[in-house]
Amino acid sequence: MTYARFTVAHWCVLIAVLLPYACSYLAKFRDFGKPRVAGGYDNSDPRGWLARQAGWKARADAAQGNSFEALPFFIGAVIIAHQVGAPQTRLDILAVLFVTLRIIYIVMYVAGFPTARSAIWALAFLANLGIFLSGWH
Repeated sequence: MTYARFTVAHWCVLIAVLLPYACSYLAKFRDFGKPRVAGGYDNSDPRGWLARQAGWKARADAAQGNSFEALPFFIGAVIIAHQVGAPQTRLDILAVLFVTLRIIYIVMYVAGFPTARSAIWALAFLANLGIFLSGWH
């Protein structure tokens, strides 16, 4: 019996899945434990609380949404690349590049650098497109 092994690209999928949750934590962490009347995180109305945030907290929440939006294409691209027999080294390098760019994207988003953020987003999208097309013969 042959067992499939996890590749670097598979591990990158796991990391990419965790990134939106990191953004969510970032948006909320300083306000855990503070009373609601003092602006603390309101777990009974988390979406309403997030909607009232501004600045870097609002940007961290927006980065969370965008990180979730990026997942389907990335997961699909990795699966398809594996299915069609894409060169594993190329696939792994592009997956690491995608995750690295997404982390930089989140930093740029939270820090408030929209032009750099958009450029990094485009590069990550191109890396993802490269993953998708890497098995094309």
